[in-house]
Amino acid sequence: MSPIPSRLLVVVSLLLAPLAVPIAIAQSGGYQIEGNQLTTPGPVVFETGSDKIKSDSEPVLQHVKSYLNDKSYISTMRIEVHSDNQGSSAFNQKQSEARALAVGRWLISQGIDCQRLIAVGFGETKPIADNATPDGRAQNRRVAFVNAALRGRPIGGMPIDGGGKVAGDLCSSSGGNSGGNSGGSSSGNSSGRR
Repeated sequence: MSPIPSRLLVVVSLLLAPLAVPIAIAQSGGYQIEGNQLTTPGPVVFETGSDKIKSDSEPVLQHVKSYLNDKSYISTMRIEVHSDNQGSSAFNQKQSEARALAVGRWLISQGIDCQRLIAVGFGETKPIADNATPDGRAQNRRVAFVNAALRGRPIGGMPIDGGGKVAGDLCSSSGGNSGGNSGGSSSGNSSGRR
């Protein structure tokens, strides 16, 4: 199968407008990395108060899947989920962990090896905008896909979990612990697999 000519992708993108952009990016291999984080064509969104992924997120998750398929030397990708400060800190932490597991499970269901993923919740601990405004809170509710290890070696000497709380083991038969990781470490890798 020959690659799709880039001119054809541009034409398709222009004709089909917003829906074609994520598909074209994923098919062309046009990936952008900023600070070891994969730039996605949009946000991963969830049902309010839930870890259920909305269907609007499918092009974004397909982009991540394509990236991992194309970049086999990325041995560990960290799925980071962050929240705003609405609700209790404990609820936000648990929900961010459950959402990280849900994203990991989706990628695994699409054929990504569970050993290449680590689901991490940060709760409200790393805001990127002001939580005092609705727009700021929306920016703080985010999923980030971070290259954590290349060819089995952590990037830049950083812990694989990035300092967040590992949500659970995506390779276990239960797919992780949506109630949080009660006995795990919050720094370094406690699973011993990576």
